[in-house]
Amino acid sequence: MGYNPGMSDEYQIHIPPSFEAVYADARGRCSVPRSEFRERYELCEDMAQMLVDHSQAVHHDQGVSQDLVLERTQAGLGQPESGFNPAEAGWVVTRLAELLGWHPGEDLADDSH
Repeated sequence: MGYNPGMSDEYQIHIPPSFEAVYADARGRCSVPRSEFRERYELCEDMAQMLVDHSQAVHHDQGVSQDLVLERTQAGLGQPESGFNPAEAGWVVTRLAELLGWHPGEDLADDSH
């Protein structure tokens, strides 16, 4: 991006390039004001963090596959009433999988590996 919205003198939270891409315009510049960009990042990161325990419980306690947990999360966050736009919802689910150490698309129902 033309500026690094993730870092400034006042704001020291690193915003990853994967989230910058959510708000990049065709020229790679941030499409919203910095303050809104930071707020949206914090909201999305917080949501991913908050979903970790619940997702693990659904997977382990209910026997739902990791892929299905992520698919259901994506579907829920994709609803207009969730407050997340589709790109943010996708980022939250990707971040959630990263936090859980899950690799979507692999056969992960078997935890033996």
